Amino acid sequence: MRKVYRVLAFLVAIEVALQAMFIVYGDAGLGLWVDDGGVVDKATFENAFESGEAPFPEFQAFILHGMNGMMVIPLLALLLVISSFFAKVPRGVAFAFGVLVLVLLQVTLGLMGHSIAALGALHGLNALALFSVAAWTGIRSRAGAASKGADRESAERVAV
Repeated sequence: MRKVYRVLAFLVAIEVALQAMFIVYGDAGLGLWVDDGGVVDKATFENAFESGEAPFPEFQAFILHGMNGMMVIPLLALLLVISSFFAKVPRGVAFAFGVLVLVLLQVTLGLMGHSIAALGALHGLNALALFSVAAWTGIRSRAGAASKGADRESAERVAV
């Protein structure tokens, strides 16, 4: 179960990196589209969602960013918390809950950022914290497994 815990922690970190890639790819495409004469207003996005036709090819990255951030990452964080009860990683439950709290904060900042622009900056900053904590959670579980194996070896040497 420790391996499941580790994989889930690293998957959260990878998903956060993908989120950054999606949003920057979409933003770059939006900039190119505007440079070519495209006009951005609320109707542009509403029409894209209603008709299912993207105004520019990179628009799909915005959709991926939203779906990934609202569904995939929270699910992975929840599975990480569940696995933490069985993984027997020192302080693993606390770290898993830390990841979950940062994910919930990230979703909240992302949704509220549409109303208060300054929260967008905090959304980006929290993403860095979430990536770091998720990666560290995975690294810690690996280190715990290595030290546990070393403890067994030294106990076997003493017994012989």
